[in-house]
Amino acid sequence: MNKTSIPSIDSISRQWYLVDAENQTLGRLATKVASVLRGKNKPHFTPHLDTGDFVVVVNAEKILVTGNKAEQKLYRRHSGRPGGMKVESFRSLQQRIPERIIETAIKGMLPHNALGRQLFRKLKVYRGSEHPHSAQSPEILNLDQSASTK
Repeated sequence: MNKTSIPSIDSISRQWYLVDAENQTLGRLATKVASVLRGKNKPHFTPHLDTGDFVVVVNAEKILVTGNKAEQKLYRRHSGRPGGMKVESFRSLQQRIPERIIETAIKGMLPHNALGRQLFRKLKVYRGSEHPHSAQSPEILNLDQSASTK
């Protein structure tokens, strides 16, 4: 009988990846980034451990959606007070806070528990092409190929 090996926390090596969101489809980018954040591209992936890498997404304002989603897709938030529901379309949120669009899409694809919150902290999204993580020398993540072959 084969035993399943669980990697120790100290043996997990984390890399930094850079993703350019310019002219990328929102959902396709989000699934691949969520997969890298979880560590599904590594041979020692364990569902209940944080084995993933850091991901830096730049050019968030240039993300694309297909069809009529630019006018019809709605983002809702609630203040917790009666009548505190705020509704905003994709287009207006893209002009105001484009980082939130990508963050929301990726957060919905992560586990909805403490592990998911820990994984979400490793995601960094920026409006322009500049980011403060050049000291980590992030490797460019090519989204044309699947994340499992990386």
